[in-house]
Amino acid sequence: MSGVELRAVAADEAELRLDRWFHRHFPELSHGRLQKLLRTGQVRVDGRRASANARLLAGQSIRVPPLGEPAGPASNKQAVVSSQAADWLRSLILHQDEAVFVLNKPAGLAVQGGTRTTRHLDGMLVALERGGERPRLVHRLDRDTSGLLVVARTAAAAARLTEAFRRHRVEKLYWALVAGRPAIADGLIDHPLAKQAGRRGERIESVADGQPARTRYRTVARAGKVASWLALQPLTGRTHQLRVHCALLGTPILGDRKYGGPGACPEGAPPGLMLHARELRLPHPDGGSLALTAPLGPGVRAGFAWLGFEPDADLPGARLADFAPT
Repeated sequence: MSGVELRAVAADEAELRLDRWFHRHFPELSHGRLQKLLRTGQVRVDGRRASANARLLAGQSIRVPPLGEPAGPASNKQAVVSSQAADWLRSLILHQDEAVFVLNKPAGLAVQGGTRTTRHLDGMLVALERGGERPRLVHRLDRDTSGLLVVARTAAAAARLTEAFRRHRVEKLYWALVAGRPAIADGLIDHPLAKQAGRRGERIESVADGQPARTRYRTVARAGKVASWLALQPLTGRTHQLRVHCALLGTPILGDRKYGGPGACPEGAPPGLMLHARELRLPHPDGGSLALTAPLGPGVRAGFAWLGFEPDADLPGARLADFAPT
């Protein structure tokens, strides 16, 4: 693009987030650059400034500024994926059909690009392209979190899945190894959250006027007073919600230096964040439902072994089915 362009939001793009609309139409545009365009007001919706998470309405007009040509070989990393990387990506697939891929994302792989992040899942999805249509992310996991990640194969599937996530029709269960033990074995963590600026960058903190954030938890096993295995059911989907909520419970997730401090990194513990997206139940875009379970990756598996836990899914509290309907 060499000039300003106004684009209308299509009917099947209603309720799509603004950043996801851009990733759909301009996959070569990095997340970091889009954020800069939003901060400087170069991107507007119906003539007004907008945030990346703004929900779009059908017929709205999006101002797209000149984006220029992709900046040489670095940008081509999102358009060209080596055969070795493509094979590795396909090895992560737990389920695929005409509408959906479900991957078992390894810890350490970023889902989207940003400042100083050139290798990420979103940039590799071109390897799963079919008929000229590139798969689309419909939700995210932290870089250091492993487990289930849903990818839509088509625009229509992406719209339906995005709506399902937005309306909390997707049920999720995480396994976490945490420092200490909760004072109450099972319960609900209800603390609103918001981004707060700090000397070491942005953090998510509990503030009275933050966005609602609720997490159910159950204690599956304990290693004395040293550590516990928790099953976590997020009822909302805030950034870093499970990590902050576990810290507020007094049991930070093992390996979480950002929110848990030194107490979350005891001597001898295996490296890495001990958080795994274990189960997922969601409405399938073409009808019916889809239920999946992701086996543990090597990092979290090492954490279980270090604590002497057997990752037995039949233990009380370890499954999504053990949580009462919401």
